[in-house]
Amino acid sequence: MPVFTLGIEEEFQTIDPATGELRSHMSKIVDGGQIVLQERVKAEMHQAVVEVGTNICHNIQDARQEVTYLRKMIIELADKQNLKIAAAGTHPFSDWQEQLITPNERYDRLIDELRDVARSNLIFGLHVHVGIENRNEGIQIMNAVRYFLPHVYALSTNSPFWRGRNTGFKSYRSKVFDKFPRTGIPDYFSSAAEYDEYIALLVKTNCIDNGKKIWWDIRLHPFFDTIEFRICDVPMRIDETICLAAIMQALVAKIYKLHKQNLNFRPYRRILINENKWRAARYGIEGKLIDFGKQEEVPTHHLIHELLSFIDDVVDELGSRAECEYVLKILEMGTGADRQLAVFQQHNDLKRVVDYIVEETSFGIN
Repeated sequence: MPVFTLGIEEEFQTIDPATGELRSHMSKIVDGGQIVLQERVKAEMHQAVVEVGTNICHNIQDARQEVTYLRKMIIELADKQNLKIAAAGTHPFSDWQEQLITPNERYDRLIDELRDVARSNLIFGLHVHVGIENRNEGIQIMNAVRYFLPHVYALSTNSPFWRGRNTGFKSYRSKVFDKFPRTGIPDYFSSAAEYDEYIALLVKTNCIDNGKKIWWDIRLHPFFDTIEFRICDVPMRIDETICLAAIMQALVAKIYKLHKQNLNFRPYRRILINENKWRAARYGIEGKLIDFGKQEEVPTHHLIHELLSFIDDVVDELGSRAECEYVLKILEMGTGADRQLAVFQQHNDLKRVVDYIVEETSFGIN
């Protein structure tokens, strides 16, 4: 079986410790970080966002070391600027209209094209790259893995608040991002050639200038031999990020294994998978998803256990059994959204929620 390398990107909030508001880091965190971390840290469109990304990791243990190190370094860099780092899909109460935009030609073009859709996109995600042998194999894996995206997404839900309101969603981040073009669950593609023809048509007709402006929940990366999972909120804890990455890696490995045995996982239509994505955004792990094989609603908890069973025969070879089984801990303690809501219910104070997020973001860092 191939190695199925990993690359993990996390987007963080920079927080004023006194007010709990988002606060611009004025590129000082990025500039300071690049001295030590080089390309592993970068600014985003909004100045209160900082992104870190691992090197290529050959197993989930390498990934944990990298993610832990990067969080530790970015928290230390923020401390030097009297800022805190928070990992959640949205900020509980800061308003996007008050946030500064990073001076950058790429961001200027994006705002010129998308206007307030881009300006209001104040969200924070987790992106996981899983290495693949080739693009044709990657397309077939992507087609099959789409079915499991809502299951993984439900486990990551960590954005119940938006501009000071309890939205009623466990992940409001996806509702904000839905306003962008070329987002959501992708269509089925019969081959890498069909996928590349689609990208070429968009470039030719000036819809995009390159394939990175396709922001689907999962995509075949336009420049690397990876499948990139983009659906998840950034989780609060390192353990949660590593768990989700391990599950994504195991799903890719499992579908690959089935293909090599001339077995196929039934592909489902995008419009059906979207029904489950909506439920995952609204209810997280506490709701029900549709089992399309049985054609009935099933508690999300049950389908998560079925997901663990589905990947069971590849996790030992990947060395990720413990990391995947952390899912059981998430089911027990709740997702980030569940825990944010519990803090708010106890204190009725969104500043206390922000403080809790900041505390959880450093959980597990020695």
